[in-house]
Amino acid sequence: MDSLANVLPDFLKISALESRNLILVLGLIMFLGAIGGWLFKKLRIPQVVGYIVIGIVIGASGFQILSPAVILSLNPVSSIALSLIGFMIGGELKLSTIKKYGKQFTGILLFESIVPFFIVSIFVTLVSWVFMKDFAVALSMGLVLGAISSATAPAATTDVLKENRTRGPLTTTVLGIVALDDAVALFLYAITSSVAGSLLGNQTASLGMQLLGLLYDIFGSIILGGVCGFVLSLIVRNILSDEGRILAFTLGAILLSTGVCDFLQLDNILAAMSLGFFMVNIAPVKSKSTFATVDKFTPPIYVLFFVLVGAKLNIWVVTPFVALIALLYVVCRTLGKSIGAILGSVITKAPVTVRKYLPFCLLSQAGVAIGLSIVAGQDFSSNIGPTIVLVITATTFIVQLVGPVCVKHGVTKAGECGLDITEEDVIKNFTVKDVTWGQEKVCSLNSRAVLIDTYPLDKILALFSKGYNQNFVVADGDGKYEGLITLDSIKEVLSVSEITDFLVAFDVMVRAPVLCSPETPVEEILGMFSEYDTEVVVIVNMEGKAMGVVERHVVDHFIHTKMAELHQKENSLEK
Repeated sequence: MDSLANVLPDFLKISALESRNLILVLGLIMFLGAIGGWLFKKLRIPQVVGYIVIGIVIGASGFQILSPAVILSLNPVSSIALSLIGFMIGGELKLSTIKKYGKQFTGILLFESIVPFFIVSIFVTLVSWVFMKDFAVALSMGLVLGAISSATAPAATTDVLKENRTRGPLTTTVLGIVALDDAVALFLYAITSSVAGSLLGNQTASLGMQLLGLLYDIFGSIILGGVCGFVLSLIVRNILSDEGRILAFTLGAILLSTGVCDFLQLDNILAAMSLGFFMVNIAPVKSKSTFATVDKFTPPIYVLFFVLVGAKLNIWVVTPFVALIALLYVVCRTLGKSIGAILGSVITKAPVTVRKYLPFCLLSQAGVAIGLSIVAGQDFSSNIGPTIVLVITATTFIVQLVGPVCVKHGVTKAGECGLDITEEDVIKNFTVKDVTWGQEKVCSLNSRAVLIDTYPLDKILALFSKGYNQNFVVADGDGKYEGLITLDSIKEVLSVSEITDFLVAFDVMVRAPVLCSPETPVEEILGMFSEYDTEVVVIVNMEGKAMGVVERHVVDHFIHTKMAELHQKENSLEK
């Protein structure tokens, strides 16, 4: 391992003394992380895996470009990232969603947390007993690892959901579960660590004191986040309208909440989630733009966070016994999460997609699991503590790479990718050639909106009466664009001419205010409607041949149809 670090020139090794140059460190992490995310996305692998792999390469397991001191100095970045993730998850917990899915959340949460606890505890205890020949130590290790196994990391999971723009019952369930099962893990750890302490003769706090501390942690975090969320919602709802100021106040509230949690030894993720929950339910209209604004700010923070997650992992300190327990832990945890999720889904009569694909979305572990392993390392430093830290470190390395891939597989199979789309997304992602009216493309060469310049006026009037189009483009014998016929242009000709029997398209056409091509984005077309104060834009190809017209009401119909299709698909997933 040392040879990997030795091959690097000295100027690439960021030592503890250089940790003060945070600009250099942050720039290196963000740039390399962005490259990793981009490369893995090209390979159709979730970008979060790329971030973590880059962290592994430049961190403790790789070339050690980032020293432990540097990584330690950047711990606040991880706290901020986790708080932002908690805030965004809280924003999904609308009261209407809780009323609709509350029973389902509770049932699945209990089973997917408790089942892996029992499976991991039993099998780790049995295997450890075989090797250690000490049942008390083996049982203690099994119970503590079982408690830790119930936690699920929200960060990697939510990043994949966000990257793939998912929406539907599976996405809603996943967000609710990963937001709440950490609290179950904390509760289980409080009980099992007390039992393990009694078995090992450690002078740890009594079960009553640990439960009291757990209640302080959970309810203190919720109250703190609720107060911050209430104050922020009042500010956003009654005072602010500027996006920049909203972002400043929101980030300020999140950072304030995180800092107070650190000072009072509370859970910053739970506090931030509570903050987001209060925001979205107290000021639902204003909070929509607030969450959208914060969402634009998060990508670089996520890159830093996941690169640091990878940099912290050191896979070279794992012994054969630790490797065996780690492998057993991963298998049992995966089995337990899968069985628990399926049982909970069936009992609560969750939609079919939730029953089939939820197990793929609950494999990642990081923050809380690592935190509890560190606490266990301190509580049981003379016996099982070091082993637990190594097991969780090794398994985190595995599941953080495999977990996001499984999440993407699950939501893809569930048909929820690409459903979290707004009208703005439709406008940005489609072009004129995509726009349809019913089954007909507006820029088709066979479009009924294209008339030859010799087309007689009486037939043109008949076309208007049939309501096919409100405007027609005129072309010459070679199909080249010549002009535009509108109702106003016909009225003007009829008002000044008494001889209408001999009039043709060429006589009643006018010059179009603006032209476009089939590749013109819908966003640009909407801009043309406003800029030129027109209801129609003529479509021509690269050779100048007329292809049809795109009308404002057709574009509006297309956008609304696309949104209706997405909502219909989402509703079909509820069954």
